[in-house]
Amino acid sequence: MQDRFQRQLRELRVSVIDRCNFRCTYCMPADSLQGRGVFLPLEKLLTDHEMETMVRAFVDLGVRKLRITGGEPLLRPGLPALIEQLVTIPGIDDVALTTNGVLLPRLAQDLRDAGLDRLTVSLDTLNREVLAEMSGGKAKLEQILEGIEAAVAAGFQQLKINTVVQKGVNDHTVMDLVGHFRNTPHRLRLIEYMDVGNSNHWNKSDVVPNAEWIEIINRKWPIKRVNSKNPAETAQRYEYLDGAGEIGFISSITQPFCGGCTRARVTADGIFYTCLFSDKGTNLMPLIRHSADPGELSGKIASIWAARDDRYSEERGLSDHTREKVEMYRLGG
Repeated sequence: MQDRFQRQLRELRVSVIDRCNFRCTYCMPADSLQGRGVFLPLEKLLTDHEMETMVRAFVDLGVRKLRITGGEPLLRPGLPALIEQLVTIPGIDDVALTTNGVLLPRLAQDLRDAGLDRLTVSLDTLNREVLAEMSGGKAKLEQILEGIEAAVAAGFQQLKINTVVQKGVNDHTVMDLVGHFRNTPHRLRLIEYMDVGNSNHWNKSDVVPNAEWIEIINRKWPIKRVNSKNPAETAQRYEYLDGAGEIGFISSITQPFCGGCTRARVTADGIFYTCLFSDKGTNLMPLIRHSADPGELSGKIASIWAARDDRYSEERGLSDHTREKVEMYRLGG
């Protein structure tokens, strides 16, 4: 399957729940939610069987990599059982999950036993006060670090650590994180603060270009670019010249990578989006739940992907992008 720009459909990111136990300022800020009941009731979520049906339809069209997201996906009841179903789908080569890590001490071993291949943990700072501010007072550093330790103990030897950098918020703590994850198998990834959704009050002045971090890090610990043969890879990878591991940079604002994007996204209630910055999606739930012909669902997905012309990050600033966009906690990252 190719879209209008000849981008293949290769990766699927599935949100399994829109709830989260954090209120991060760049995703689900508490002041924007205003205490409203904005989350889906559990009975509105796709069931495990329906998730499997949906993923199989995407795999039939070329998807080979699957990422489980949220909200906070570990809040979904029975998640290891769902993953156990998904990893057995013929054609899936890789199943990963992104989490804030707090529930990993309880679930990491079950996730590994279910067949999960990889884990990404979100950690924006090692400073306890800054972490509390960025998470809406919900995150405790010790819990996240314990989650990372539990993941390693369960057999996830190399984690990705995602850090969203906001100017004037946590940028002064970034080098502490870089130093912490040097000489470990884990790969820290610095992510430019993005305008996903509308509730995070994004402003370009709050973005720290990753080019600045590359220069700063290189002065202290020399690094060199790792060439990638995968045009769909979101992160630019660098390795330390002293052999202390790798670090990655996701630069959607200053260096858009729309041209290589092969990712589709589906929310926990079955809404299909073709871009992280979409303002509208297509409800697949009726076909997933009621169609007797599996080919009907695949055909619908194929027609949507074939018409896809998204390149929001490349067009950012060239036209009016003040339109409402789906929130990150609905789509996952």
